[in-house]
Amino acid sequence: MKLFFRFLTLVAVLAMNLVDVAPAWALTSRIKDIASLQAGRDNQLIGYGLIVGLQGTGDGFRASPFTEQSMRAMLQNLGISTQGGQSNAKNTAAVMVTANLPPFASPGSRIDVTVSSLGDATSLRGGTLVMTSLSGADGQIYAVAQGAAIVTGFQAQGQAATVTEGVTTAGRVPGGAIIERELPSRFKDSVNLVLQLRNPDFSTAIRIADIVNGYASARFGGPVAEAKDSQEVVIQKPRTADLTRLMADIENLIVETDTPAKVVINERTGTIVIGSDVRVSPVAVSYGTLTVQVTETPQIIQPEPFSRGRTAVQPQTDIAAEQTGGRVAIIDGPDLRTLVAGLNNIGVKPDGIIAILQGIKSAGALQAELVLQ
Repeated sequence: MKLFFRFLTLVAVLAMNLVDVAPAWALTSRIKDIASLQAGRDNQLIGYGLIVGLQGTGDGFRASPFTEQSMRAMLQNLGISTQGGQSNAKNTAAVMVTANLPPFASPGSRIDVTVSSLGDATSLRGGTLVMTSLSGADGQIYAVAQGAAIVTGFQAQGQAATVTEGVTTAGRVPGGAIIERELPSRFKDSVNLVLQLRNPDFSTAIRIADIVNGYASARFGGPVAEAKDSQEVVIQKPRTADLTRLMADIENLIVETDTPAKVVINERTGTIVIGSDVRVSPVAVSYGTLTVQVTETPQIIQPEPFSRGRTAVQPQTDIAAEQTGGRVAIIDGPDLRTLVAGLNNIGVKPDGIIAILQGIKSAGALQAELVLQ
């Protein structure tokens, strides 16, 4: 009975203070933190290259013949004859090289690249990526990569045991690519700005448009923004405005954000994330677990001395069943703090809380979207 009074008292106290607590949850953010410029998106680059200098952890030419073909082609381009026998040295690995070309990148600037093994190499640690061209979706070469690969994982192997930590067949080359070609589009050639919300929401999009129009009315004498949908806000360029300075002013405007109420559950890791807007209607919850423990303790029976008996094994099994929990609690979540306190006071572990939240959703008492991962 004490549990009932504790829950009812906690709910009553927080319900009276709900008016004072709710405004503190109103989140404000800069526009640059919740939206991105459509013309300022990244572009993906890809290439095929070779990593050399490995200590016997590279590709085997028999299992990965494309590595040997690539190495011979590279040596021929350098003017070295490759006629003769095959090489068995496993100090070369074929890799895929990927990178993201940032928006408005200029020729001569550097970007990071990621290398990933294609063959049967066991580790790229200590290797060097040789000159590799990186192409975009249009087939044009935008960057050239080269440099030492950094691999965070390691592998140690003996005759009877192997220890591996992390991934040794993938790594990064920090600043390993030099941009050689400029993107065809120019920022100042645009006639408008299109903002894309990272978390689409109609309320947030309308608030962004209103904040921008308030700024534009005071600065340029009229509104310039319009919310197209839950994700896009289009801003027309005023005649007397500089597009770069306009974007710099708009991205620092403060907007009150809004998101749908969600509960995200990852059953594999037992992770539970509850949004601040999640509400739970009054509901009674009872949770109990049944634990069954089976213990095998076989006994060895020896025959008497000078007898012709045989040693025998007598099985012995002990089964113990224990049921815990079973208490009934009333959960009423007018705010996030009350909901979390109610779930914690039941005294269950994360897997039990997951089951309770799923049951509350099935009962129709959880006023939020339940996302299972």
